[in-house]
Amino acid sequence: MTQIRLYMDEDAMDRQLVQAFRARGLDVITVGELEITGTSDEKHLVLATELGRVIYTFNVGDFCRLHSTSMALENSHAGIIIGSQQHCSVGTQLRGIMRLIAVKSAEEMINQLVFLSDYITND
Repeated sequence: MTQIRLYMDEDAMDRQLVQAFRARGLDVITVGELEITGTSDEKHLVLATELGRVIYTFNVGDFCRLHSTSMALENSHAGIIIGSQQHCSVGTQLRGIMRLIAVKSAEEMINQLVFLSDYITND
């Protein structure tokens, strides 16, 4: 089983969060590092899939739609994690992602859309 590698879109690429992920050994890239900010969400999903990375985003509407469209067209993607910008600290996001990675592999994330809130506890 392969560990999830993250692709952080423009909404989610908080510098402190990226540093926190990397400090815990997570493999993370951002659209800023790839110098592709402003690219369409469709292209981000394709690129993340080509790179074998799960997208982490706060963009609920667009990525739920893209996931539904991909499944209807029988297109595959590497996975989508949807977080929440509201009332979700760096620490909370980090703990949620770490819980998710502890129970799901990269292979298990293929064609999955998950909400980070399902992995956040009140601890």
